[in-house]
Amino acid sequence: MDRRERELIEKLSDKGSLSIEDYEQLIVLRDDEAKDLLALLATQKRKAIFGNAIYTRGLIEISSICKNNCMYCGIRRDNINAERYRLSKEEILTCADEGYELGFRTFVLQGGEDAFFSDDVLCDIVASLKKDHPDCAVTLSMGERSRESYKALYESGADRYLLRHETADRAHYEMLHPKDMSFDNRMRCLTDLKDIGYQVGCGFMVGSPFQTAKTLAQDLFFIKQFKPDMCGIGPFIPHHSTPFKDEAKGSLELTLFLLSVIRLMQPDILLPATTALGSIDPKGREKGILAGANVVMPNLSPVSVRKKYELYDNKICTGEESAQCRECLDKRMEAIGCRLVVDRGDAPRTKGQN
Repeated sequence: MDRRERELIEKLSDKGSLSIEDYEQLIVLRDDEAKDLLALLATQKRKAIFGNAIYTRGLIEISSICKNNCMYCGIRRDNINAERYRLSKEEILTCADEGYELGFRTFVLQGGEDAFFSDDVLCDIVASLKKDHPDCAVTLSMGERSRESYKALYESGADRYLLRHETADRAHYEMLHPKDMSFDNRMRCLTDLKDIGYQVGCGFMVGSPFQTAKTLAQDLFFIKQFKPDMCGIGPFIPHHSTPFKDEAKGSLELTLFLLSVIRLMQPDILLPATTALGSIDPKGREKGILAGANVVMPNLSPVSVRKKYELYDNKICTGEESAQCRECLDKRMEAIGCRLVVDRGDAPRTKGQN
């Protein structure tokens, strides 16, 4: 690690922010020594706020039907080979009931932009879930919607909303999405969600096509300015039925590096060790935790549909990825000095708001 890289890491650890140019240089100059130092500092920051607690979210993938045609996504509209499904309200609530018995206190309803899930339908599901489990948090990840829609869902009981910004660079965004999707609208959605009062999560793919150190630096700068409660990043993994099928996978090493950077930027952030990390490396999620992450999201979806929600190739969906194998995940976290907790897992600055 050269002197300039060490200076940047020390500045980031001390001040919590860098300029876009400095973020870019931090990424370009990185080496194994820099990665190890960042991980050490990030883990210290995480432990200072969260101790050894790792929060779990019960993920329920409610629909693989999507109106959008994003270039990277396996459930894109034009993928005629995708197996489509949609969970009923009863199936969703059953998944939550099973998850509650397993100790989950946050449920994440995630799906494609499926017109079936109108405001009336989704508000009814959220309200019913909150009625059944009033001590739990409900997180939605259902894409771009109107401000009025987000407000109605919030008033029905939704606490959090996850919407990856994917890239903070307009030109890059347009390379990843069809012409009928708008960078401005994605940013409008994130602003609306925060204004309404949600705990908001953004994020991006590491190693997506056309991504550069400069675009990554813009992502980091955006995250620092936006101050999300959560940030989901994971390596890009191509899907065989998309225009990006022949693109290279994102880097595990760079993803871990950026997890550490984000933890230093915002020490109290909720930072998942994503399924994608576990999909490219058997110990990927453990490595994510050791780089500064503090959330895992096991799958509560019915076993019969888990392989159908195929955003990318070779997504893990068995073993400890099954939420029912909670004990396996407990042991894996204990092996790295951490513990899964039964907790809503709110961001520290938002506790008590919902």
